[in-house]
Amino acid sequence: MAKFEFRGKTLEEIKAMNMDQFSKLIPSRDRRAIRRGLTEKQKKLLEKIRKNPGKFHRTHCRDMVIIPEMVGIKIGIHSGKEYVTVDIKPEMLGHRLGEFTMTRKPVKHSAPGFGATRSSKFVPLK
Repeated sequence: MAKFEFRGKTLEEIKAMNMDQFSKLIPSRDRRAIRRGLTEKQKKLLEKIRKNPGKFHRTHCRDMVIIPEMVGIKIGIHSGKEYVTVDIKPEMLGHRLGEFTMTRKPVKHSAPGFGATRSSKFVPLK
């Protein structure tokens, strides 16, 4: 199995970096979000993670950028209806939490419901 590398750096090297050094490795949109600073909800989530790193945490912060200290943690991300459990992997660094939780389900069409018109009840055999 190949060892994980992110932009030529190993996970241990990335975890040893400070936020300014790490932000230089990620795309500009996420770099600017980190440079502007975290929101209150994001700070609260990060403090909870730092306090209990092995514990499961639930959050509504879908716009939080995944940083190195979050790797290996299970987080419940709100999808609008329920919390979806996501295990943070090293490959997710620099992405947002909301990218890993879908907010919509695929449409599953079935037979016409009660009160449907006669023409809509026709189902072709092919």
